[in-house]
Amino acid sequence: MIFRPRPDAARPTPGSRPDQPAPRRRPGRIRASLPSPAMVVALLALMLSMTGFADAARRAVIGFVAGHPVTSTPRAGALLVLGKNRKFPASAIPTVANAERVAGQTPEELAGSCPPQTTDVGTWCIDSAPYPLTKADLGKNNYIWAAKACETEGGWLPTAAQLLGAASKIKLESTIHDSLVTATVNLDPTRGLKDEREMSATLVTTEAGSAAAGSEGVSEGATGNPRLGQPSPVPVAATPEPGSLQYVTVYDNGNKGGFAGSEPVKEPENFRCAFNKSPGAQNNEKP
Repeated sequence: MIFRPRPDAARPTPGSRPDQPAPRRRPGRIRASLPSPAMVVALLALMLSMTGFADAARRAVIGFVAGHPVTSTPRAGALLVLGKNRKFPASAIPTVANAERVAGQTPEELAGSCPPQTTDVGTWCIDSAPYPLTKADLGKNNYIWAAKACETEGGWLPTAAQLLGAASKIKLESTIHDSLVTATVNLDPTRGLKDEREMSATLVTTEAGSAAAGSEGVSEGATGNPRLGQPSPVPVAATPEPGSLQYVTVYDNGNKGGFAGSEPVKEPENFRCAFNKSPGAQNNEKP
């Protein structure tokens, strides 16, 4: 058999012959193979994170991005690295002087509080005991008088629902056989041993019609409107405190609260006031 060389094997490669020099490579074909600084930082951080030193890498590695240093602590003109929670550290967030106070008051003070002689029932306050009456005020404490007294104190006369809701936190007036621990029981012989109850702001009427809620009456000398041809009205006495308009009363009822009937608005009864919470609340105790 005759062996023939392959066509490409017969050709001498450049520079294979002693008399043929190797061709020179152009300088422009040489490419830079050095990594960029950012790549070095990234590779170093990756390497450390794979070896369990991610947190150390974050603190120790300081690179430069567009001329700005990268750091884990706040520095002027630097890029700050986020923490493990992907948020900036608290030390990097600027604070305003006295930011925890408004007009010199803390959030607790601004939220308001109850006066010392009242009980905190959540969003509002109520007198811990019935309104203290002086000897001169005894017998005057009807519905209108009580409403004005509470308004003077900066509060209001509570409704039956509010009194019943607060029964487990305050000592309401009650019957003589109720618990002295939870209720206010009248055991003073000089006042006569009797059951007590409290006034509420809730009103009911025992009659129908507009007159059931009282009337301003008709003044003497009042005349009708002549342009409308109205006749002059007949003088009628005023009834600002009608017996048919009554306030609901409540009592402790074994610390559960209960209804105790109603009384005409002109009749006196024990009462207490309710208040909103307010900053710097003052003691409303009577002398």
